[in-house]
Amino acid sequence: MASADDQEEKNATISDITSHKSSISQDKDVEGLTTNVETLKTSEFSEADAPKHSDKEEAPVKISDAQGKDDENPEEFLLEEKPIEPVFDGTEIPESGTQPSSVWPDKAVALKNFVKEKGTVAMTTLIRRLSSKKEEGGSPRMDDKSDGDKMEVPASELKEEYPKLEERSVWNPLSFIKIGRDVQVEQTQTESSVEVPAMKGRIVIYTQLGCQECKAIRSFLREKRLNFVEINIDVFPSRKLELEKIYGSYAVPKVYFNDELIGGPKELSDMEASGLLDNKINEMMNIEPAASSPLPPLPGEDDESASGKLDELAAIVRKMKEVLKPKDRYYKMRRFSNCFLGSEAVDFLSEDQYFEREEAVEFGRKLAINHFFRHVLNENIFEDGNHLYRFLEHDPIVMCQCYNIPRGTLDVMPKPIVEIASRLRLLSHAIIEAYVSEDGKHVDYRSIHGSEEFKRYVRITEELQRVDLGELSREESLAFFINLYNMMAIHAILSWGPPTKAMERRKFFGDFKYVIGGFPYSLSAIHNGILRSNQRPPYSLTRPFAPRDRRSKVSLEYPEPLVHFALVNGTRSGPALRCYSPGNIDKELMESARDFIRNGGLIVDAEAKVASANRILHWYSVDFGKNETEVLKHAANYMEPTKSGELMELLANTHLKVTYQPYDWSLNI
Repeated sequence: MASADDQEEKNATISDITSHKSSISQDKDVEGLTTNVETLKTSEFSEADAPKHSDKEEAPVKISDAQGKDDENPEEFLLEEKPIEPVFDGTEIPESGTQPSSVWPDKAVALKNFVKEKGTVAMTTLIRRLSSKKEEGGSPRMDDKSDGDKMEVPASELKEEYPKLEERSVWNPLSFIKIGRDVQVEQTQTESSVEVPAMKGRIVIYTQLGCQECKAIRSFLREKRLNFVEINIDVFPSRKLELEKIYGSYAVPKVYFNDELIGGPKELSDMEASGLLDNKINEMMNIEPAASSPLPPLPGEDDESASGKLDELAAIVRKMKEVLKPKDRYYKMRRFSNCFLGSEAVDFLSEDQYFEREEAVEFGRKLAINHFFRHVLNENIFEDGNHLYRFLEHDPIVMCQCYNIPRGTLDVMPKPIVEIASRLRLLSHAIIEAYVSEDGKHVDYRSIHGSEEFKRYVRITEELQRVDLGELSREESLAFFINLYNMMAIHAILSWGPPTKAMERRKFFGDFKYVIGGFPYSLSAIHNGILRSNQRPPYSLTRPFAPRDRRSKVSLEYPEPLVHFALVNGTRSGPALRCYSPGNIDKELMESARDFIRNGGLIVDAEAKVASANRILHWYSVDFGKNETEVLKHAANYMEPTKSGELMELLANTHLKVTYQPYDWSLNI
């Protein structure tokens, strides 16, 4: 039986397919207009349902004056098309088995009939809208232009459609996150009922990674509904030296109420038992912190992300950008924005570096290998002639969808990926300890958004732009990409807000990206392209990386099925959020698998002979076994011994009925 959630996902898939068709077709049946009927239908859907703040599509097209000349016909050229990566957003086709391809012919016929039926309605709506506009004396919209008209896109519309190009001062994704730090509050409570008391004073606690007493103090203060500032001396080593200088020791935890040192968990418990703690809290309500009170972490404190040796190649590339002046050009009947010719680059390098043309070509290849620019179609590394190349930050996908390149390509030399991964892992560990519940199932997004640790994390991700990913071993690659995926999901939620509909989830998994090693990676590309060894996402016909895609070299040699119990995309039905280290990655993945399976991931009712499994085991069943029985046997390895024995006995002696739990896409707050 198909559920309501499955039906919503199916409708979203149909809308996504028709929107793609509309972007590459034209309809000239109505008074010479270029508006496509399917485009109108898709635009009506997106205007009603899709939030504008998450519409991060291809870069805005710039139309030059030369395009309106009589000797050029705009219809003879195709606009630049970005490659569409297969994205899995939880879409499940109702009543389909583990082999979705067998029902595709019937689905195609149904889709064709659906489009025809809706097309008639959309055509009628189009004519009615145009008629009303003519009666009102209004001018048609940009998409209603007749052939040959110059297309002029108002700047206000560009800003509205591509919010990443402007500072989004009004959009606040945190307004979608209703509950803050207290993860034990009932969902039915309103935000006003969980507000903490306003306090003029400041509570500061000094902590350290892996400290059990620090965890106890966090829990104690949260139970008391008290706001506090946490200073992790592993993240801010200068504070460690400060403690040692003042007290002769950097032992933690230490709790300050303004400028008064309270102590640790024992001292807080004693104060609460004697009633002194409540009196102290009441005093803090009206007394502001003195100048001698410990300060919260300052912006950029102990931050090494901006440091490094200046890259001499970057200085040459900076001069290239000024001299070449990239512009829109045509190549193989398609238009590409912000490009330069290979011959122009060779001319510049020959003059600037006093090279012969052959030497200039070799030097240009060196620049391309270091990810400063690349061919618009990835046909070659660098050649002289009429080939088109584009600087990394000018790529439309990088400009509009990548969130770790806000200031262009960095001018410092790329650091080793192992070093960057270690620093990112340290911050991930600190963020998870400070702002995630003990069981890893509840995340305090509001506090993460305002923390200096997260801001530093985002700054460090900028160093990934031109790194060499080939230096990573299997274990290092697993830990790095799992941790990066989980933090990218948090970054996406804080930037866009949590996705609530199928179309929003499709954008969430496919359009929020980081530039890593010169190429954009989405959440889906990391999950299915790298960690699953470039396997097709569920209910998709293509792999994430094409055969010529250079990102395929980063993929794991073999898919690792246990990553499904470690990747967290901000949902309640997903696994617990943890930080993983390369030295113990296999052991940690097995622990995560046990935790996931034993806490509702697979429930066996021996009397009813029914097994209820998390839908993750269904979506990615191909990673666990060839059939349903093999999948359950694989999952049984991580169950409690008694439950595992019951499951194996049922599989051997009876016909076990397997059901799959509805997936809860709600935010894990």
